[in-house]
Amino acid sequence: MTGDQVQESRRNMLGDALAIASYALPVGMVYGLLTLQAHFSLADVVVTCMVALAGGAQFAAAGLVKDHAPWVAIAGVTLLVNARHLLYSASIAPYTVGRSRRERAVMAHFLTDETFALALAHFRRIGQFDARGYWIAAAAIFFPWTIGGAVGYLAAGAVDTTRLGLDVAFPAAMAGLSLGMVSGRRDAAAAIGAVAVAVPVGLLSGPSVGLVAGAVIGPIFGLAIPAGPAIDATRSAAEQGLP
Repeated sequence: MTGDQVQESRRNMLGDALAIASYALPVGMVYGLLTLQAHFSLADVVVTCMVALAGGAQFAAAGLVKDHAPWVAIAGVTLLVNARHLLYSASIAPYTVGRSRRERAVMAHFLTDETFALALAHFRRIGQFDARGYWIAAAAIFFPWTIGGAVGYLAAGAVDTTRLGLDVAFPAAMAGLSLGMVSGRRDAAAAIGAVAVAVPVGLLSGPSVGLVAGAVIGPIFGLAIPAGPAIDATRSAAEQGLP
């Protein structure tokens, strides 16, 4: 892989990263609004965005705090929501085998849904690890998310998130980004299975429970499918940037 090809892939990723940043800011503001209802302080909002850095888990935890749920329940739900990161790290691990344990530990902290989607697509295109590309992906969510959380907290009460549709921006954007990563029968089965589980569970028990159920059970559908060729069989593994 030449330097020019890596640069081209970075430019492609930067365009997607800017799109992610454009919705991470308003969705971060929605989180800030929710934390005010949970009686967080501004420092609490900023620290959770920087230290937890897990959108779905942060929303779930803030909602449970608002409802005065016990800490054991909050910790359990957070753990369940973040369980998908085990799959994320397993997918990226083959590209980071040559990196130090310290570097991988720092990278793991910033491995959000968006960072994973952007970085993995970039690594697949170039067929190797790219530290600068990874941190571009991480910055695209870290800074607007943290800034958005603080701004939303300070501007609480001035924005009707339901009327503006900001409450659906996060799942809609991630759904669109994830579709571009489906490259084989297993990926397709996992995506379809996740939707098949999330929709009915969400209708019965609420959107948050549905999303968690789909995220946890969906990959099982993919693992049940025998490995096969990618959907676009005319392209070789090297052309797809696969290791």
